[in-house]
Amino acid sequence: MLSEAVTAMDRCCAFVYSSWFDGFSFGCDHPFQVQRYRLTFELIRELGLLSLPGVRQVDCIPAADEILLSFHRRDYLETLREFSRSESPRANFRYGLGDVENPVFPGMYEWALLGCGGTLEAARQVVEEGCGVAFNMAGGFHHAQPARASGFSYLNDAVVAINGLLGRGLRVAYVDIDAHHGDAVQTAYYDSDRVLTISLHESGEDFFPHTGFVEELGRGAGYGYTVNVPFCAHADDLIFEQAFRRIVQPLLEAFGPDVLVTQLGADGLRTDPLTRLEYTTGSFELAVDAFLQTRLPWVALGGGGYDRINSARSWALVWARMIGTPVSDLLPGKFRDSARKLDPAAGRLRDLPRLAHPDDFARAQKALERSLAYLERRVFPIHGLVGGGGR
Repeated sequence: MLSEAVTAMDRCCAFVYSSWFDGFSFGCDHPFQVQRYRLTFELIRELGLLSLPGVRQVDCIPAADEILLSFHRRDYLETLREFSRSESPRANFRYGLGDVENPVFPGMYEWALLGCGGTLEAARQVVEEGCGVAFNMAGGFHHAQPARASGFSYLNDAVVAINGLLGRGLRVAYVDIDAHHGDAVQTAYYDSDRVLTISLHESGEDFFPHTGFVEELGRGAGYGYTVNVPFCAHADDLIFEQAFRRIVQPLLEAFGPDVLVTQLGADGLRTDPLTRLEYTTGSFELAVDAFLQTRLPWVALGGGGYDRINSARSWALVWARMIGTPVSDLLPGKFRDSARKLDPAAGRLRDLPRLAHPDDFARAQKALERSLAYLERRVFPIHGLVGGGGR
């Protein structure tokens, strides 16, 4: 119950939002629809989750070019800027720009800078302003490489922000529960023991970005600080909970970071059109409660989510949980009416419990047990843990 859960409300909670988050467009037929940010904001506002004591709504400014150079190459940034201002269609496939996945559109670079600025502001809120948690739903672009757009991601806001935290002498844990593997964040810290990266995602065997296998453990000083739990298609809440409790929670406790950064992509929900996982919103609430229990300064980011109503529902529940405010299981009336224009079946804020088909669950469980045993054998001893999460 919420009354029993740890919340961040002993310190302020910052919700980062700009009216320009949905001011651009990947195209009407593109899976990534920025309208989801406006929908989430409207739902959160209608639920009364921005006008409570201790809640701070903050705007953000675009990230400065020079800050991006902690991860991105200058030639790539210059190309992004040039293409963003062009009146004619442009493409450069060496940089991953101009294909169906990563279209070039007017204001592309400015939009990406704003999302990255939101994540930098979230980090500033927890490090400088004393907030327990800061949430930028317009962040979490975990596929952007140093000189290549990928997976709808142009700038890697998570890496840029984490690099800023490292520059302050802080150690960081990054946990990614998006349905897609957080590949570029992993790559950025594959050799480092100052950042623990954990990604729970659909297996890359036949799924983008085709990485994130359990054997990817880091290199050199970073060996044991990269952790992946790939799930079979149709993995459900029970699979997620087992992985979270047996891997994420003990490793976070053992690593003891100064700051927690999470990517909370909403594309793991059963009805997402691009993925094959079968979470309900219960998995997101479980994760949020566990993150709060660490009592770490927490920078929370959005990510994937290709059903707009799913994204709004998930992130509204995430925010309600962060601030410790109970909400109804049903969508509020005004939002429900507008949501039904996009999905006539829209009605619930919180999903009913649902399990995968027994055959799908059995396959997912068998694969999960292999992954958990492998990680407990290879990674846990590095962090002073034994199998099952014990010290």
